[in-house]
Amino acid sequence: MGEDELAAFEKSINEFGDKFRYRLSDNRSQVLGLKDAFKDSIRALSEKLSLKLKEEERMAEMILEYKNQLCKQNKLIQEKKDNVLKMIAEVKGKGQEVEVLTANIQDLKEEYARKKETISTANKANEERLKRLQKSADLYRDRLGLEIRKIPGPPAKARALLACIWP
Repeated sequence: MGEDELAAFEKSINEFGDKFRYRLSDNRSQVLGLKDAFKDSIRALSEKLSLKLKEEERMAEMILEYKNQLCKQNKLIQEKKDNVLKMIAEVKGKGQEVEVLTANIQDLKEEYARKKETISTANKANEERLKRLQKSADLYRDRLGLEIRKIPGPPAKARALLACIWP
């Protein structure tokens, strides 16, 4: 290769370098503008993402809090359910007691009615007997002239007194 060729080659390299630098300087301002726009968009996006991340963390905390509250509510519901079941069992037990007591009361009422009827029957019989005795006493008084009086004291004493009066 000769000097002319080397000079031509060097000249073409320099021209290419100048063109490249010129284009690079035009592109450089575009690249710098794009780079700044990219940085701005990355910064805005990272801010949005950090806000979203914080919001998601708050949501996760709220979900955990709601889960805890839900567990507490479920425990309370279960306790109240158990209490209600106990109360129902107590009410059923009391209902059975009421039935037993009602049956006992009914039995006592029937027994009372029977005893009342027995007493009533005995009172009627006593009244009849008293009427007969009164009739007999009236008959003795009218026919025999005897007077029957009540003597205070125990019946044994009255019998002894009658034995003395009546031979």
